Amino acid sequence: MTPHGIIEGPSEPVWSLACVGTNIITALGDGSIRLWTRKGKAIGQPWYSDGGVVKSLAVSPDGTLVVSGGVDGRIRLWNIKEGRVIGKPWEGHNAAVRCLDWSPTGQEIVSGSLDSTIQRWNPDTGRRIATPIETGQCWLYTVKYSPQGDKFACGTSDGKIRIWSMGGELMLEIKHENWAMSLCWSKDGTCIFSGSTDGNVRKWRLVDGEELVVFRGHTHPITSLCLSLNGCHLMSGSEDRSIRIWDLRSDQLVGEPLLHDDELLTLAMSPDGKYVASAGLDKKIYMWDLEAALKCSDNQVRLHIYLAIQPHIL
Repeated sequence: MTPHGIIEGPSEPVWSLACVGTNIITALGDGSIRLWTRKGKAIGQPWYSDGGVVKSLAVSPDGTLVVSGGVDGRIRLWNIKEGRVIGKPWEGHNAAVRCLDWSPTGQEIVSGSLDSTIQRWNPDTGRRIATPIETGQCWLYTVKYSPQGDKFACGTSDGKIRIWSMGGELMLEIKHENWAMSLCWSKDGTCIFSGSTDGNVRKWRLVDGEELVVFRGHTHPITSLCLSLNGCHLMSGSEDRSIRIWDLRSDQLVGEPLLHDDELLTLAMSPDGKYVASAGLDKKIYMWDLEAALKCSDNQVRLHIYLAIQPHIL
């Protein structure tokens, strides 16, 4: 399947992206943040900070603000419409900020760093709202609030997924076979999906931490996960240059891989649920029509059934 559109504007690899209304915001390898229309037009000038390469982005629930995490260990808050940084950088980490997430309520932000700590921030003041959470001698690759905003999860290089209450108490620790590089919650918040360096996606039940399903299909580490708006399909992006779509009702792979020209680093669902944006080392932003991808899958299934019951046509 071909993408709905390809934005070839970025001059550097895209480390992180997010969808804001009908636009896309990206963090590039040259340390800039850029805003694009779906049709590929750059909006305004690049935003630069003095913090080096930006590794992570998270957009506020109302779509007006974005936080960025740099390799300098600092976090910056930006006004999207004006393209300017707000206030001074937030200081607390002493290594690159690898992951960020904004709570569904908009009242706090969580960050994970290569300094092995999780920190939580008040976006109105830029101050920490709790003492840092130490995770041991491991790197933080992903942090995600639950859809209900009552807990958050992290994935680390020691092969563990940890679930924390909003009070900062460890609720559950799941032993992963390999590094957990990406996480995504189910829509009802009862399960969590993890993407690993072994190329597999796993579904975990949070009541007891039991592994429910292993989704196999990728051949390289899973770098990003995102859920469809209705919660019925999970998209996984991998260093094998592909996106896979999983039907969560049947726990099966659907359709053909959606292919990139190089390693894929980041995925995001559009707010209207119609498109999946993806990007990575090939310096392009791909827009995929989710309905078309699923329809293509349905057509393949019907063709397979047709050929199976009419083998003489072969």
